[in-house]
Parts: sequence; structure tokens; C-alpha cells
Amino acid sequence: MEVTETFEASVQLRRGAAPVGTRLGLVVLWSADEPERVGEVALAPDVQPGAAYLLGRAEASADDPAPRLEWARQRPGLVTLTGPLRSPRLSRTQLAVELGQGVLHLDNRGRSPLLLRGREVQRVTLAPGDVVVLARVAVFMCVQRPAASPPPDPPLVLHPFGDADDDGIVGEDPLTWALRARVAFVAGRNAHVLVRGPSGTGKELVAQAIHRQSARGRRALVARNAATFPETLIDAELFGNARNFPNTGTAERPGLVGEADGGTLFLDEFAELPQPLQAHLLRVLDGGEYSRLGEAAARRADFRLIAATNRPPQALKDDVLARLPLRLELAGLGEQRADIPLIARHILRRLARADPLLARRFFPDGDPARPPRVSWRLIEQLASHPFTTHVRELESLLWQAMAASTGDTVDVAPHPGEAPHVPEDMSSPTPPSVAVSPVPGDRLFDTAPPARAELDPLTIPPDVIQRCLDRHEGRQEPVWRELGLSSRHVLTRLVRRYNLQVRGRGGA
Repeated sequence: MEVTETFEASVQLRRGAAPVGTRLGLVVLWSADEPERVGEVALAPDVQPGAAYLLGRAEASADDPAPRLEWARQRPGLVTLTGPLRSPRLSRTQLAVELGQGVLHLDNRGRSPLLLRGREVQRVTLAPGDVVVLARVAVFMCVQRPAASPPPDPPLVLHPFGDADDDGIVGEDPLTWALRARVAFVAGRNAHVLVRGPSGTGKELVAQAIHRQSARGRRALVARNAATFPETLIDAELFGNARNFPNTGTAERPGLVGEADGGTLFLDEFAELPQPLQAHLLRVLDGGEYSRLGEAAARRADFRLIAATNRPPQALKDDVLARLPLRLELAGLGEQRADIPLIARHILRRLARADPLLARRFFPDGDPARPPRVSWRLIEQLASHPFTTHVRELESLLWQAMAASTGDTVDVAPHPGEAPHVPEDMSSPTPPSVAVSPVPGDRLFDTAPPARAELDPLTIPPDVIQRCLDRHEGRQEPVWRELGLSSRHVLTRLVRRYNLQVRGRGGA
């Protein structure tokens, strides 16, 4: 019941009053200087409209006019505070955050521009699911989440934050953790299972996780796409045949059920079987009894069926559906958008491990264990994309982005006739509907927003400057602008101070 309640609380309506036990906040989708913090969330402790908070590159102090939002890694039964973001381009007080009725109002008070739809704004109102960019610093999404979730019973194994777990499931969204808890529950039972969800949501991955965690995990997982069964040969496919049947010289076959004896049979696209053919499984699902073609004696197999489909339950024959009592519903990427950057990172790592060229080009030091270099522009676009085939579509979009990227960062592919993107270009695709108020002033604290202070150049780590120089092939104009410096002369002094290398066209 606790798992179900957590699952339902995370899919409330985008606008309107917050559900009981949930809080509004921001989650990190991208960070220029701290990519390991993607997935961290800062939730407002209060739910009353008008409550105000600060967010920036500093710990709380007595001089603050409002409390600070605290960043945390939130997991079932565990909330780990991680301190403020530490990017040198972030002001001590960057954003003022005020709670509205089911929305967050953000006022920019720092040096880094606040961007929406590619233009700078002073104030913005976000509903859950909306995305906003702090130029050269971070991409945030407004979220509505439980303030805390109880530890599951039995406890789940906590893998490194943001990485894939032992079953290959990626994500820190409450929906993803609810799925992990449901997988653990189902794995501990011995009944047959129906896994349902849109195409590309990982139904086979979940089936493998259920099998691995179950008492059958040491035995075989036999997988087959049910849509490929020839209509006239379904009994032979499922139950096998005796030697020399139906023709002399025909080899004996155990069939899928026989192969899965002691283990698990996974049938993907199960609902594509016509209902009359589904009926062939009724007897074996009841007690494991079946007969091979050409044999008079009955056999018995101890197996568990995991059936997967993207069609509604009504596509299954009623008496077959009744024999699949354990059900798992998988959400699409549109319901867990905060996990998209983490899933994209996992996909890029997998591709880079199989392709050293991708690793050398898009990963620091060519090491796929490190976070890949991905542009904020790409993350903003992916977080707002209307996915139809979900993870498969996400992987396809990442391939397109890598093919179109001209530097060492995976970036958005330009539209036909459009010039390639350069980092100082703030154009971006239109995100979900958001209310914008570019009127100056500060309605949170009744004081004018402070003038933007010049960045202290010595707070920028030398390796950050070097990577920026390499990314722009030594061209100073885009480098000093991206780093937030006051002029190219400041950049020149930093290059000399740290003995940095200016390679490419800018160094010629």
C-alpha cells in the first residue's frame, strides 16, 4: 500500500493545489561545473502560498532576508543534504523563490542570466514540469514531490546516486523508486506476471529484473516475442515435439515451456497473439502440465510466465488475464521527465563503452565512467520532447545529436538552413507553457534587485577555463563571454597565470 500511495502522489495534475504530503521545488537537470549533481532536488519546506526562499552559491547566514532552499539527494527512507551549488558563475544569492498556488515564482537576483525560450527574463512562474535555464550554470525543472517517502519493506539496495542499479534501471524520480519497490515485491512472489506499458519503456528490462531478484534467478530466462509465433505452429513453439514428429528425421524439441522449466518464460508483445491462440496456455498456466506434439504422456514444467504488452488489458482473453494476477504498469518518459538527463547519460556511457571514438570525443579523458559533455540546450530540448517510443526514441535523438555535433559536446542538431549552434547563442526550442513577467523589481522582499557583481576570475578553476578554450578552439570572444568574464583581457591574464594551452584557430 505504501508503494501505491507513493506512486499515485507523484503523478498529480500539473497545476492546482499541491497534494497532501508533497512539496514544490526544483531539480537539477544539467550543471556545467557539477554534473554529478544532476537529479538532486531542492524542495520548499512550506506549502503555503507566499512563503519565500533563496537559492545561490552560499550556505545560509543570519543576513539572509529569507531561508535558503537546501539541495538533497532524495531516496526512499533517506534524504541526504548536499549543500549549495558551487559553480563559480553562480551568485551568492542567485534566485529568490516564492510559492504560489501550485506554482513557483522565480526572481533572478544574481549575475547569471535567467533564460526562458532563449531570452533573458527577470521573473518567471513555473508549474511542475516546466524548465528554466541559468545561463552557463544549470538547467532546472519545477517538480512536485513527496517531502519524504518511507523506506520500502523489504529494503532496497542503494546504488550510487544517478547511476543504473544492478538491474539496469536508471532514475531518482519517485516514480522510478516506486517501480523498483514493485519489482522487488513481484520478484518475491511466484505467481505469473503481466507487465504493461508503452513501447520503449523497458518492459524486457523489468522482466529481467524480476527474474534476477526471484528465487528462479539462477535458472534460465527464456525470452521470445509472441508476435512471431506462426499461427499453425504455436503448440510446437510452446510445448515442443517428440523425435521424428511430424516427419521422420525431425529432431526432438523441448519447446519454450520445457526450456523454461525451473526458470522464467518471458513472452513480449503477448497481446499480439489472437485470443484463440492465447487459450493454448490456459492449462499449462494452471498447473504446469502440457504435452509435446507426438507424445501421449503429459509432462510438467515448473516455470513462471512474465507476459508483456503495450496494449490495454482488454486485448487479453479474460481467463488468460485472470491467470496473470501480478501486474506492473510502466510509465513513459513524459511522466518522469526529471530522469531523462540521467537516462541519457546512461545511454551515452553504454554507447561509448562499445565505441572508443565516442568515448574520446564526448567524455573527459575518454573515460565513459565520467559524465559525458552534454549541452544545456540539448537537455532543455529533451526534457520538453513529446516522446512516443520513449527510451528507444531518446537513444535515436542522442545518435542524431552526436552525428550533428561539431565539437566535443553532444549538442542540439540545428534545423535545416540554420547555422550550427555556438555556446553564446541562447536560442532554444520552446519548452512547455510558462507564465513570464520580465518587469523589473522585486516583489518578494520589497527591495530592488542588486546590480550584477562582476565575477571574481580567480574563482574559476583552471581546468574549467582549459576545457572552454578547447571547446571553442582557442577563440577568445566566446570563451570570455561563456565564463562570465568582463573582457578578453581578463581571459588573457588567466591563460598566462595558469600557463594554459590555446589550441586551434584562436591560437594560430
